[in-house]
Amino acid sequence: MARLKVAVLISGRGSNLQVLLDACAQPGFPAKIVRVLSNQPDAYGLERAKRAGVATEVVEHRQFADREAFDAALDAAIRQSGAELVCLAGFMRLLTPGFAEAWDNRLVNIHPSLLPSFKGLHTHRRALEAGVKLHGCTVHFVTPELDDGPIIVQAAVPVLAEDDEDSLASRVLAAEHRIYPLALKLIGEGRVRVDGRVVRITDGADGMASLLNPSG
Repeated sequence: MARLKVAVLISGRGSNLQVLLDACAQPGFPAKIVRVLSNQPDAYGLERAKRAGVATEVVEHRQFADREAFDAALDAAIRQSGAELVCLAGFMRLLTPGFAEAWDNRLVNIHPSLLPSFKGLHTHRRALEAGVKLHGCTVHFVTPELDDGPIIVQAAVPVLAEDDEDSLASRVLAAEHRIYPLALKLIGEGRVRVDGRVVRITDGADGMASLLNPSG
C-alpha cells in the first residue's frame, strides 16, 4: 500500500515536526513527509527537515497583501508537493475558511487542551485558573471555526497541586509528542472515518486507540 504523502506547516522550532519526522522514518510507517513549509524563514524546524532529507519551502506571509493571497500561495505550494494531507505543527497563522474548506478532512492540527475546553490561546493558564483535574491535548481536523473540528486523538494528563504554567505545559507537550504520530498513523492506515462531527476509528482491535489515559 502506498504511503500517505504529508506536508507539514510550521512557524517555529518544530518539536512536533520532529516526532512526525522520526515516526515517518520508521520501517512500515504508513505516511511520509514530502514537504515542510514555513511562513518564517528563520524557523528552526526548517533545519530539522533538512537534516531528515525532507524538502522545505518558505512562504512568507509578510510578502502578501492579505490572508487570502497568502493562503492561495500556500495552497499552491502544498499541491505542487503532491501532499494528500496537511499537518499543522506550531503554525502560527489563522487560515482562511476557504483554505480549510479546500482541505476538508485532509487538514490536521494539534491543540494543547482537551477540546472543546480551552479553545484558543493560553490554554495551560486557563486550565489552572479553572481548577480542572485533567488537562491534555487534542489532534483534530481543521474546520473554518477555530479549534472546532472533529477530534481524532486525545491524551489526558493530571493537573498536579504544585503545577505552574511551565510544568503543566511540559507534561502536555510530552503527550503531544505521543499522540500526533499516533493520529498520523491511524490516518495513514485508512482507519479514520469522519461521521458528521465524530471521528470513528475503524478496522482495529484497539478500540481505545484514540485516547491516551493519564499517567503521573
